Amino acid sequence: MTGPGPRILLVEDEVSIAEPFARVLAREGFVPTVAGTAAEALDAFERVAPDLVLLDLTLPDGDGRDICRELRSRSDVPVIMVTARGTEVDRIVGLELGADDYVVKPFSGGEVVARIRAVLRRTGRGGGTPEGEATLVVGPVTLDPAARRAHLDGAELDLTRKEFDLLTELMRHAGAVVTREDLMARVWDENWFGSTKTLDVHIGWLRRKLGDDPAAPRLIHTVRGVGFRFTAPEELDPSA
Repeated sequence: MTGPGPRILLVEDEVSIAEPFARVLAREGFVPTVAGTAAEALDAFERVAPDLVLLDLTLPDGDGRDICRELRSRSDVPVIMVTARGTEVDRIVGLELGADDYVVKPFSGGEVVARIRAVLRRTGRGGGTPEGEATLVVGPVTLDPAARRAHLDGAELDLTRKEFDLLTELMRHAGAVVTREDLMARVWDENWFGSTKTLDVHIGWLRRKLGDDPAAPRLIHTVRGVGFRFTAPEELDPSA
């Protein structure tokens, strides 16, 4: 078992941005908290004690730059400004206010996640990020996310990149159902559209390499109409 990842306070009043991006953050191993106003942001900051703040500049009850000033008066928490204001002057002002980075909308989830990790590493707050994730162990399967190596009963598995990422995602949530949509978004792409047939194909390949019988699975269980569940450690009989 691994502990929770870094806490991210996402200050964004547009629900169409905040909700899907919060899901992206959660899938990437972070613990997101969403605030839609300046007042909510300051309250959540005291309540959550985030490791990093993603701060929109345009809020219904205030200017994000004022929030940045307030946060800087209280803490040295890293701040990444996320805004539609992309002029050079806006960037300079943001950075001079104490922001650690500046991202302009529209942005890709992958880009912002990469920036978050870079800032956390640079500020020494990234110990809980996925790069430092501990080895995962469920029954006969051992997986090292950092080294990208997996073993079954001590023998190393020859996995493709997608197979490894799929196994990692399932083992991270061992005992819980991971939906087909979440697996597609996390292993393939957040903006994946179309058939999820490729997911079934990769699950089939992964099962064969794990020696798992789909008719009587020991490790990867199909939850029809929903997704897949990797067996929880406590479910396995050591003598089996």
